[in-house]
Amino acid sequence: MKTFDVLVRGSGIVGRSLALSLARQGLQVALRADPVRRDGPPDIRAYALNAASVGLLQALKVWDALPAQSATPVHDMHIEGDASGGLIEFSAWEARVGELAHIVDAAVLERELAAAVRFSPHITPVDDDEVTAPLTALCEGKASSAREALGVAFERDDYGHRAIAARLTSSRPHANTARQWFRAPDVLALLPFDTPGPGRSFALVWSLPDDRADVLMGLESRAFEQALMEATGGAAGELQLASERAAWPLLRGTAQAFSGRGWVLLGDAAHVVHPLAGQGLNLGLADVAALTRVIAERERWRDLGDEKLLRRYARARLVPTWAMGQMTDGLLQLFSQSAPTVRELRNRGMTLVNHLPPLKRWLTARALDS
Repeated sequence: MKTFDVLVRGSGIVGRSLALSLARQGLQVALRADPVRRDGPPDIRAYALNAASVGLLQALKVWDALPAQSATPVHDMHIEGDASGGLIEFSAWEARVGELAHIVDAAVLERELAAAVRFSPHITPVDDDEVTAPLTALCEGKASSAREALGVAFERDDYGHRAIAARLTSSRPHANTARQWFRAPDVLALLPFDTPGPGRSFALVWSLPDDRADVLMGLESRAFEQALMEATGGAAGELQLASERAAWPLLRGTAQAFSGRGWVLLGDAAHVVHPLAGQGLNLGLADVAALTRVIAERERWRDLGDEKLLRRYARARLVPTWAMGQMTDGLLQLFSQSAPTVRELRNRGMTLVNHLPPLKRWLTARALDS
């Protein structure tokens, strides 16, 4: 049986980022890979990464290895409500930052992280549990079997919604502008992207009730494109599918505990939020940064699996993850109400926020550093 400093279970973006972060401290890391998907559909996911996440990937020497077309900066964000006048506009210029976010190709990011792991002398891939380590980091996702084996409850709330994702091309340049529509009961986001058409592509994330998602997933391509045009009012130009569609169920979930003697949870194994704010992966990478910092600052005599040490990580992440979950859940519940009075109030609220630059700058700062 081989001995390591840390065993990381889960080789997705969060797991590999953690392995690389800890390896930079000279720790010997065992990385237990997720099961390999064979003959599956291409990964069409795209992530909105904030400044903190980009900074972490830059420190890991991964960000600069990404092809230019796989990471598109967002300079402006246009959010519409479900009534005339319901509008919030954010801009990098107004927030005094270079960009609000970067939209990143998930498959390309995973590929570059995998390449970095292969070249790290302190990371050893393992395919079984025949290893020992004082600390095990669980990054297996929301269905983590290791979390279940530990007896850690995962409180989940199924929304009865699904997210539909696809790649689109447009007749009009995206101008590095992200667009989002909040309506009862769906949320539609068009994220500017440069693949397959440089300057004229979007990544679609459309959250809808299950029955409506079933209908849209069953439509022929042309009919689906027409539904998109009706939903967006042509604001982003004429949209056409450039990939297959994918769909997955949406839920909110939180683990009963983020740490214990000899183990920690990170990413979706610890918390899952609705994708309407695009903060899920940012929360996971913030977990990586927090755990890396706690381990780097530990007392020399303290064991890596020390429960008090790992509790520092859990405390650091408790409030940010709770707050993001409350915010996304609150927004979803607010925009799921169809009563005319509620509808008028929420759209007036959007307009009010839009006319308060200090508040918008504060909101932008929170999103840039989750």
